[in-house]
Amino acid sequence: MGIKRRYWAWAAAPLALALLAATGCESTQGARAKPTAAPATSGALPTSVARVCAKPAAGPTKAPAGAVTVDPAAVGDLAAKTKSDPPNTTFWLRPGKHRLDPDRYAQVIPKEGDRYLGAPGAVLDGRKINQYAFGGTARNVTIRYLTVQGFVAPQNEGVVNHDSADGWVIEHATIQNNSGSGLMAGAHQRVRANCLRDNGQYGMNAYKTGGRISDLVVEDNEIVGNNTGDWERRRPGCGCTGGAKFWAVNGADVRGNWVHDNRGTGLWADTNNNDFRIENNVLDANDGAALIYETSYNAVIRNNTIRRNNRVEGRRAADRGDDFPFATVYLSESGGEPRIRARTDKIEIYRNVLENNWNGITLWENADRFCNSPANTSSGDCTLLVRRPDRCARPVIATAPLYADCRWKTQRVDIHDNRFVLDKSVVDCTAKCDRMAMLANYGTYPDWSPYQGERVATAITTEQHNRWHHNVYLGPWKFVAHDPSRILDSGQWQGTPYQQDAGSTFDPRTGG
Repeated sequence: MGIKRRYWAWAAAPLALALLAATGCESTQGARAKPTAAPATSGALPTSVARVCAKPAAGPTKAPAGAVTVDPAAVGDLAAKTKSDPPNTTFWLRPGKHRLDPDRYAQVIPKEGDRYLGAPGAVLDGRKINQYAFGGTARNVTIRYLTVQGFVAPQNEGVVNHDSADGWVIEHATIQNNSGSGLMAGAHQRVRANCLRDNGQYGMNAYKTGGRISDLVVEDNEIVGNNTGDWERRRPGCGCTGGAKFWAVNGADVRGNWVHDNRGTGLWADTNNNDFRIENNVLDANDGAALIYETSYNAVIRNNTIRRNNRVEGRRAADRGDDFPFATVYLSESGGEPRIRARTDKIEIYRNVLENNWNGITLWENADRFCNSPANTSSGDCTLLVRRPDRCARPVIATAPLYADCRWKTQRVDIHDNRFVLDKSVVDCTAKCDRMAMLANYGTYPDWSPYQGERVATAITTEQHNRWHHNVYLGPWKFVAHDPSRILDSGQWQGTPYQQDAGSTFDPRTGG
């Protein structure tokens, strides 16, 4: 893929500073209207959390009727039998460690409709020799009850469904200890009740070369410990890590997953995604943000438990003197767009609990990041409203409709009925961990940009219909508006000109 990304691209206050590569506090008493119910907080995980890795479901102990039996004692037996049998064959892998031929390209190439079922204890082991486990373009392949481990996919490539074929179903599998991504995704794919653990780059990478992915379901999985290769440090600014990453996915349901303890971001939707529902997940103790929604459109984010995230990366930024509000839920150049078909025409964030994370929600827009700009880290990509990036050039970019359509906009974001809890003694911080934010940088680059100066900062703050309301705040929260230098208490945040958090309640005492 080779897609580069600045993780946090921003220009810090004071406003005179140009684009930079990156990407302590009491509130006053506010209105007392009671929000609708949100998930309760507690020290324990919800009882419904997907504890897949500790208790994986067991596959069939005997070969189903008509299935081809695969022998772990015969090296290469799985690939050979797949090649020799017709489409729509069921393969049952006996207990034991199955191996492919000792060649890095000796992966299994399924035929359409093939099904692979692992018996209890069936493991497909790449032995740090094979790059891929299952590849090819066959549709409607099913993999169940199988452990896949020890494969060495290169950066940005995946081990299972390497070629992002459509219609695959991966259920009750354990995909662990691989390089690259444990799993790729194609259109109409179902990823259910899997353990995606300790993979080198991603647990899952939803990316399809030269095309978009539609109708993706990711539910009831445990996604834990991924990015063992620490790619953001090896290649700073690559934007190439996460528990799960989504690129140009049109229509996704991400629900009921336990995404925790990943080295970096938990869930990251990056570049022209649309129509996501992210709900009923537990996002817990990821080193970076729990969720990033970047240069994307139209989403519902609801009923999630989000706690203890971003403490590693947020603290690291604070220690180096970075004043940007590194967020636990980070919307970067993303918003609602009624002209793009989806189940919603906005980004709605509601009935979530955010508890003892490093910062809360940041709405951000980089004034220098737009189609055809050298500062656009999504190189070659344009918004979904402009088919030809080269049209976003002077002089016409300064006129309607291109002035609006060449820029990914953080707009039509509705944040309501959430519960934000902060106990600084639990987070172990004194400053820079206590912020909600809505801001942009001072536009400077390139010299022909029509977005120079404070235009974008003013737009995201007062003109693009971004709204907080009817939330509950426990703890000493601060608010950042327009640019990093404007740090507000709740009274200023609710007052003119921002007029945010109508109907919300604020209790500055220690949250808990």
